[in-house]
Amino acid sequence: MTLLEKLQKIQLELKVHKGQKNKFGNYNYRSAEDILEAIKPIQDKYKVVFTITETLLEVAGMPYIESIAYCSDLESGGQSHSVATALIDLDAKGMQMPQRTGSASSYAKKYALGNLLLIDDTKDSDALNTHEKQLPILKVGTEDFKKVKTALDNGYTLEQVKLKYTVTEQIEKLLTTK
Repeated sequence: MTLLEKLQKIQLELKVHKGQKNKFGNYNYRSAEDILEAIKPIQDKYKVVFTITETLLEVAGMPYIESIAYCSDLESGGQSHSVATALIDLDAKGMQMPQRTGSASSYAKKYALGNLLLIDDTKDSDALNTHEKQLPILKVGTEDFKKVKTALDNGYTLEQVKLKYTVTEQIEKLLTTK
């Protein structure tokens, strides 16, 4: 069986319990740790191993975590991977910098694993979070960021952008600095 065939079987077989509870929003969600715990028994069955690497990077003065989740075939040596990133929220109230970095790390790790394993998060916390409507966060280096920058250069206003995206102070500075 090839690595892609093994990965397909794992994706179809894997069920990850939402083992965490957000008391403020009153919803359940799964963490990176929940995903890692669920794949441990499957690794032996399909003779694969899952690993994650993380790198602290910076773009335009904004620090972010890049997580790469790997599935490596112990029989063939083949490897497949998925990448996810998360901006470190420098404005997070009540958190020290290690907590902010850890939060971004957990988020990026969860989505790198989720993408590799095709875990559908449409019914996760963001979709069930009804205490207020949340706009997508505009992040440096994304296609959305490039489109917004072009739109602003072509006459759109920052107020129009804020109707579609959550814009942090740092992102606003990057967008308005020529």
